Amino acid sequence: MLLLTEKDIRKVCSMKDMIGADERAYKMFSEGRTQSPLRPVIHDDTKNTDFIFMPAYAANLNAAGIKIVTTFPGNAEKGLPVTQGQVMLIDGDTGEFLSVMDGTFVTEFRTGAASGAAFDILGCKNAKTGALIGTGGQARCQLEAMLAAADLEEVRVAARDFEKTKRFVKEMKKIFRDFDGEIIPCETGDQAVDEADLIITVTPSPTPVFSADKVKKGATISGVGSYRDDMNELDPALFGMADKIYFDSTEACLEESGDVHRPLEQKIITEQDFTGELGQVILGQIPGRESEDEIIIYKNVGIGILDLVAAETIYRKARENRVGTRWNE
Repeated sequence: MLLLTEKDIRKVCSMKDMIGADERAYKMFSEGRTQSPLRPVIHDDTKNTDFIFMPAYAANLNAAGIKIVTTFPGNAEKGLPVTQGQVMLIDGDTGEFLSVMDGTFVTEFRTGAASGAAFDILGCKNAKTGALIGTGGQARCQLEAMLAAADLEEVRVAARDFEKTKRFVKEMKKIFRDFDGEIIPCETGDQAVDEADLIITVTPSPTPVFSADKVKKGATISGVGSYRDDMNELDPALFGMADKIYFDSTEACLEESGDVHRPLEQKIITEQDFTGELGQVILGQIPGRESEDEIIIYKNVGIGILDLVAAETIYRKARENRVGTRWNE
């Protein structure tokens, strides 16, 4: 069995590699070629913690996998990751466990790439300004994906704590020193999204993190953070403004996300206003962006097939490049 750390994964896979892997996963999912059941979540109300289990199988990859993730919001104050996990890759012929890899990083990597795929497929062609709301563990890969998917001149960042936002921006400037544009801290979400072409929200917020009326024509919004009913990053009014609404999995978003539940409950939209899944756009079954003025929402909650395709891609590249630690062989 091959053990792979974040450092190992970074050696063999770029963000553009992962965006390509996510696009393949979405295509397979919408073709119905995968088994990716809704994830069981064990939630502890007293601690506001989650234990999440995400299995998937793809016959054409001859592989199965499972990711086990924990989310402990209080870890931020302890200097520990809020989200932690492990991914296991399993051989589809023998049931052999092929690899265990850093699921915390795989989650950050493939979730960032999900926004990158959405911007690659649905973003306006002349996007120059990005906005990132959230500075937690997943924020770096979200920023990395945004920069990989579009030739931006400026990215504005906002979060609840402005001092933390400034520290995050300072660190990102060092990490992405080759980025020719500006990364700018903002005090509010409204300031960050004003006139932004590409917008990412990656927070567990129970209330909207910016006002819908700050969103410009032509913007593409990737809503990443809300995967439970009590999470609601996106202003419900935004759904009423949107020209198109896409999902990673319509079923999963309807089941899990407060971002989707609130505008439906408030009758701002109905399910007939949904455009479809990103995989259907890739397959040419439904249209993508048809005008540079369209406001497009891409709501994703994360589906197990993303982890499986990511893990299979990483494992194959690691074997080819002789990267990783062999265990019990």
